[in-house]
Amino acid sequence: MNYALVTGSSKGIGKAIAENLAKRKYNILLVARSEKLLQDVAEEIMQKYNVEAKWLAIDLSKTGAAGEVKNWVTKNNFPVSILINNAGYGLWGNFHELALEDQNNMLQLNVLTLVDLTWLMIPGLLVHPKSYILNTGSLAGLQALPTLNLYAASKALVNNFTRALRYELKDTNISVSLLSPGSVRTDFVERAGMHHMQKMSEKFSMSPEEIAIIAVKGMFNEKKEIMPGFINRFSAGMVKILPKSLIENLAGSAYKKKN
Repeated sequence: MNYALVTGSSKGIGKAIAENLAKRKYNILLVARSEKLLQDVAEEIMQKYNVEAKWLAIDLSKTGAAGEVKNWVTKNNFPVSILINNAGYGLWGNFHELALEDQNNMLQLNVLTLVDLTWLMIPGLLVHPKSYILNTGSLAGLQALPTLNLYAASKALVNNFTRALRYELKDTNISVSLLSPGSVRTDFVERAGMHHMQKMSEKFSMSPEEIAIIAVKGMFNEKKEIMPGFINRFSAGMVKILPKSLIENLAGSAYKKKN
């Protein structure tokens, strides 16, 4: 059986997708920062689903990380037929008030590592009868978001990159899909520093397991874009028809920390 490589798979959506694919009897390659969490997830997957689960602990926000992942795959001769680019995070605050280094690390992870790893893995994906790429974008990438400025911009790139890549590979064996979740019950809000949004986020969030079921099914059905949840699809529709300035004002007001 071939392998599925899942980045950001120590928890959240990545872990849930890895478990869903393991349930379908795919061997799993787990890639994230936390060695202990990865080891725990790998052991859980192997015991529960009787498949292979290997892991690589690496900081994907550092330059050259994608090359290290590819070297690991090549050295161990893992036959990867599914690539899940899921790793990513956000930073909340005004652009000029956030540390530039932190913002650059976020862009490296959300954009450059994703792009690099995709480019590096495509030759190997082409050798299989059928392969899949699933990139995790976001509803945030549909418009500018004050105080989530570069996060939204990074997801806009992922969204558009994935759509264009799908077209470029349409006559190959590789199916490319975009996952565009809205609010999910993960540690995204906490890591972004949006503690004031915690209650609201929990109220409208889907669970990682719900997202994973929809994402994996959509990927195998070769859907162009997978947008879980009626509220998210409705919101995306509104973004398309409402003036951009109105959306920016509403978002800026909603995300602004109240004194």
